[in-house]
Formats: sequence, structure tokens, C-alpha cells
Amino acid sequence: MPDTSPRIPAEVVDAALRAAERLGKDVADVPVLAIAQEAGISRSTLLRRIGGSRHSLDEAVRAAGVDPGGQRPVRERAIEAGANLIGEHGLATLTLEAVAVAAQCSVHSLYASFGGRDELLRAIFETYSPILDVEKVVAGPHADLGETVATIYRLLAETLSREPRVMPAMLAEALACPSGPALQGLLQHFAPRLLAGLGQWLAEEMAAGRIRTLPVPLLMQQMIGPVLMHFVTRPAAEQVPGIDLPDKEETCAVFAEAFLRAVAVP
Repeated sequence: MPDTSPRIPAEVVDAALRAAERLGKDVADVPVLAIAQEAGISRSTLLRRIGGSRHSLDEAVRAAGVDPGGQRPVRERAIEAGANLIGEHGLATLTLEAVAVAAQCSVHSLYASFGGRDELLRAIFETYSPILDVEKVVAGPHADLGETVATIYRLLAETLSREPRVMPAMLAEALACPSGPALQGLLQHFAPRLLAGLGQWLAEEMAAGRIRTLPVPLLMQQMIGPVLMHFVTRPAAEQVPGIDLPDKEETCAVFAEAFLRAVAVP
């Protein structure tokens, strides 16, 4: 059988790839009108050149070595790539240029998806920190005080132990350069949420008489600090001969009991 499929002009394929890059989408998800505008032709002219079918254009893009629908959205790829950069090399390596290379996208598409580096960093923090899960725990129906604390500790343990180690890298940045603009940007964005979520829950527990009256910021640090430091340093401690650490579940239970002994009202 002769090949009756239309021959897609190279300039149309190039326009489709440019439009996909600019919009941060797969070629298959780019509207025909956007491709036509990128090519400098009308929509009807584009449809004639591709034989009236997106399938022919997608096949031409695939023949050019690009999967028209095989990649995840730029936003997802960038968050993952940025997290890997932070986990492997620290916060200072998070540049849009480095993320674009790792995520196989353009810097322009990162600006289109995030607006800038600060917004990308916030998205990485939100994805790889336990803040969303903790907000759900303290906003939902509460178990007893001890079980809620233990649940929050398990979330912290999971987040701090998994790869890429984004949270430990950010903590290292906070200790080394507490006034850095990137860290300050995160604090200004997420600190109010922590106070409104975890802080509000602790304040309600104090008002109900289940926790001793203490300044909320200090109470939050007393709750999170020991668990945070343990799981940040745990990988190194596990390499030291003679140190036999309990498993993560038991560790969380021990820290939860210690916190309750310190602040709970009998």
C-alpha cells in the first residue's frame, strides 16, 4: 500500500515544538491555534498542511525524536528536578538555568509555570515538606493529644528520611545563612501558615487545659525541634559503630511521650 499520509513541513514541526516549550506542555496538549500562531499562519492553513489531523502532526514530531505526549507537565518535572538539585548540592544550586537543564525544558517555560525562582522554591518546599499533611491532621477531627502528636512525628520522620533530602538541605541553609533572601522568602510565605495550622491547634489545646500555657512559637519549637534534629542527623548516626537506634516508629513514640511529659497537663 502506498504511503498516503501527509508530509508535514519541517517548519510546522518546529513551530509545534516551540509552542509546546513556550506553554510548558506536551505537543499533543498544545492547541492547534497556538501552533498556527507560532508558525505565523492561520489555523485553517495549518490544518491543510497537516492534512486536517493532529495524528499526522504528532507522528511527524515523534519522527523528529520528540515524544508528543510522553513527558509530564513542565511544572512537575521542574519541581522534581529542583528537589534533586537541592538534595544533592544544596539550595545555592537552585537556579532556573540548572533546573531547565535537569527538567529538559526552557527557562521561559519555568517563568510561565512559576513566575520566578522564589515561586519554584515554594512549590518544592510544599511538595517535599510535611506542611500539607500536618495541616490536614490539625484541621481535621482530632484524636487524643498523644495520638495527634505521634501522627505529626511520623509525618516528620517520613519527610526527613526520604530522598531527595530537601528538608535537611534547607535546614542546613537556615543554620548557615539565616538571613539569606531565599530562606526569608520561604519564612514569610510559610510561617503564617504554620502559625495558623499547627500553632492554632496548640493554642486550642492550651485553651482546653490539656497543655500548659506557654508561648506558642516556643511550644512549636519544643515539639518539632528534637524530632527534626534526630532525623536530620540519623543517617550519619547510623554509620557510627556501637550506636543502635530504635526503628522510626519506636523513635517517634519515644519523642511523643517525652513531649507530653514536658507540656501536657495531668
